Amino acid sequence: MKLKVFSSNFLDELISDAVASPRCRQHRNIHEDYSESVQRLFNAVEPDSYIRPHRHGIIPRVETMIAIRGLMMLFTFDDEGDVVNMVPFGVYREGKDIAAVVEIPPGCWHTVIALEPGSVMLELKAGPFDPEHPKEMAPWAPEDGSVEAMGYLRWLFELVDR
Repeated sequence: MKLKVFSSNFLDELISDAVASPRCRQHRNIHEDYSESVQRLFNAVEPDSYIRPHRHGIIPRVETMIAIRGLMMLFTFDDEGDVVNMVPFGVYREGKDIAAVVEIPPGCWHTVIALEPGSVMLELKAGPFDPEHPKEMAPWAPEDGSVEAMGYLRWLFELVDR
């Protein structure tokens, strides 16, 4: 196996791709294929990106998110779509109590929003990955790309600002 190094240039390019993307996010798998026992990817997320709340319950998996750059907010929800937790996570900031890493249990509804441009996380999940069952989308949350999705994203930001 070859040593892999992920430089600042790698992260800068990923962020540029996220900014240019209609979805305002971009990921890069760093595992070789879906059969690997650990699935690993970098995910650059911009503040205008809506990630539909979802869970990993069909094939139960713990998901670990490690902040690499920026500041994000993890939301968890109950089965009706009510917010249960809001956890800020990001790179260290003196005087701020923010997590560097969050671990989401299997079957937990969740989403992440970027609170500042250039936010990047490293995501880890047990494999193998089944592309036929990547995740279960929350039935109470708007679909990606819909008009309602942007209103839902604004609502999440309002919760942060309270």
